[in-house]
Amino acid sequence: MQLSSEAFVLTVQEAVDRVAESQRPSVLKAAEIIVGALRAEGVIHAFGTGHSEAFAMEIAGRAGGLVPTNRLSLRDLVLIGGDSPQVLTDPSLERDPGTARRIYDLAPVRPGDVFMIASNSGVNGCVVELARLVKQHGHQLIVVTSLDHTHAVESRHPSGRRLADFADVVLDNGAPYGDAVLPLPTGGAACGLSSITAALLGQMIVAEVLRELLAEGAPPPVYLSANVPGGDAHNRELEARYAGRLVRMA
Repeated sequence: MQLSSEAFVLTVQEAVDRVAESQRPSVLKAAEIIVGALRAEGVIHAFGTGHSEAFAMEIAGRAGGLVPTNRLSLRDLVLIGGDSPQVLTDPSLERDPGTARRIYDLAPVRPGDVFMIASNSGVNGCVVELARLVKQHGHQLIVVTSLDHTHAVESRHPSGRRLADFADVVLDNGAPYGDAVLPLPTGGAACGLSSITAALLGQMIVAEVLRELLAEGAPPPVYLSANVPGGDAHNRELEARYAGRLVRMA
């Protein structure tokens, strides 16, 4: 395939259509889990490392998104846990299972909360260990990953298991092994896909959650943009219902 912006757009359009159609049943299952948690006053905790952190940003604390959400992050070790900022320069941080234990312990988690974890490869020690802890503590887990990639590589977790192995619902982001989609004449490929399709899946889930809540006659707890008149006041009122349970940081 020719390397060009047009070629990338065509590839993305095909992937979006394919993922939206093939993953719809899993989207509906994920939405059902989240609606159940919201009915019980639960909170959704989203996590991803590297570029998969973009998925957590789609879920938590954004305009048009659900209010009872938290974005967990490697930065929590510093901003909440008090570690030196230097730890964030360690390239092995996302591969260390111990990192996940710290992140879980630092989060304002309660029984009945739901977790959403994204990882294209689904094999690094941190995401796999967090998934293991989530299930150990009785939470339901929604996973976004590339099934092509995760089945092609060995797990870096001591158990040998992958992120998807712990999931109640797995959503396949449709990205190929290696994520990049446009072959280079010199070898390899360019232009990643997973961030786009993961965001698509995240927003599809949100739309289905809100559809269900509205069908029940429940007012949906949705953020307004802070950059429109009345947005801040609207958001503060909704966040007050979850006092002490939401963490909002830059």
